[in-house]
Amino acid sequence: MAVNINTVYTTVLYILNKEQRGYIPPAEFNSLAAQVQDEIFQSYFPDGNQVNRVNQNNTQNDTEFFNMFKDISYKLYPFERNAVFNYNSSLNVWTAPIGSSIYKLGNIISGYTYNTTNTDPQAEVSPSLNSITQLVSKSDYDKITRSKLTEPNQKYPICYTSSQISSFSSSGFELTIRVSPTPATLNVNCLFTPSQPQWNFTVGSLGQYIYSASSVDFQLDISEKTNIITNILKYAGVVINDPTIIQVAEQEAKSVEINTKS
Repeated sequence: MAVNINTVYTTVLYILNKEQRGYIPPAEFNSLAAQVQDEIFQSYFPDGNQVNRVNQNNTQNDTEFFNMFKDISYKLYPFERNAVFNYNSSLNVWTAPIGSSIYKLGNIISGYTYNTTNTDPQAEVSPSLNSITQLVSKSDYDKITRSKLTEPNQKYPICYTSSQISSFSSSGFELTIRVSPTPATLNVNCLFTPSQPQWNFTVGSLGQYIYSASSVDFQLDISEKTNIITNILKYAGVVINDPTIIQVAEQEAKSVEINTKS
């Protein structure tokens, strides 16, 4: 379940108003909301590695509802999707779907169709073959594909990633994958970056801001609601130049972090 952005915004405004600490307009709130969501999303990866090391030492709780590694993995599920890459025959590369915001690549699956004229004996195990593709560096790719002894085949393909200039990507570049041997299809399990939260509004007859249903909620799990609010308040203290808010919010955020990881 996602975190409702209107609930977060009204809570932040309530706390600031209650303490008479100032006001955060929608444009500034949206900037802070995007920053906080990105920071929380990015924190899952080092936190997951830390918890996984604890698991390996057999000191981590493994009961059904108290497994921290599974909890962190669960928070990433909304961002995990399969992406069907498109083949660019002129460049002999596979490109990410237009407008996609891929953060990490998971399993890369190359699909091959058996051809009776194919001379690769490894490809003859099935009329169709979906092979897990090993991701290597470009340097290793060049070395492996040039060697008769290590040359990849349809059962054991390899690939490397690169980027090229694109007008369809917000960053100006799009992810490309070169695979050897060239498959018929390429499917990749990916983690996508969250959509930016946005508190949209209309202006009322008295000049007041009225929440709009076109707003974009936080994509983070509902368990992150307190974390989102305290971290926005921390940045809000910087925006309105109030160190007291920063101190209180930092203490609360630290308390939540310690409780989560202890």
